[in-house]
Amino acid sequence: MRLRNIKGATEAIESSPYCIQAPAEMKNHWREFFGNDNPIHIEVGMGKGRFLMNLAALHPDINYIGIERYTSVLFRAIQKMEEDEPPLPNVHFICMDADELPEVFDEKSIDKIYLNFSDPWPKDRHAKRRLTSRQFLARYDQILKPDGVLEFKTDNRPLFDFAIEELEPAGWKAQVITYDLHNDAALMEGNVMTEYEEKFSSVGNPICKYIIYR
Repeated sequence: MRLRNIKGATEAIESSPYCIQAPAEMKNHWREFFGNDNPIHIEVGMGKGRFLMNLAALHPDINYIGIERYTSVLFRAIQKMEEDEPPLPNVHFICMDADELPEVFDEKSIDKIYLNFSDPWPKDRHAKRRLTSRQFLARYDQILKPDGVLEFKTDNRPLFDFAIEELEPAGWKAQVITYDLHNDAALMEGNVMTEYEEKFSSVGNPICKYIIYR
């Protein structure tokens, strides 16, 4: 995945009050950071952040953390946050690779994980890089609470089929599986759409979703 580099993005991230610097140092200190005992939800591969910001506005009693590895994309999320008035106190961002999740978050401390329209890494040799692979499911298991859940949405059917196939070998169970989210009235109740979801669904692409647990 090649992205256009944005001049000044790294500097903006390093100086932004919305971005957590040296995130590994926050392990075992997240309650102090947020100043409360509210649940923590994270989005891995958050893109430009609109989904997470909309959730944070709807649920001020939940703490949200967005994970994004690409500085040029995270820079756009910072810009969106700066446009909001007043700023959302319950959402922050981290620029890092998802490989590092167990080094940053406490064991069994996260209530929910979101994966939205993740990079499909279509070549077979890159399967373990997919955020729904058994390798990543093992990482999520380390940080997710015993009663926590993971939600995944995509319009990419081959990626979704792969994600379903990975569940049993990784020891996860499906609570919900749908291949056409927008035609399921019950699941659409309270559904917060991402920018990609709005784009793809508007041209008729079915949106797949699962909710899984250990």
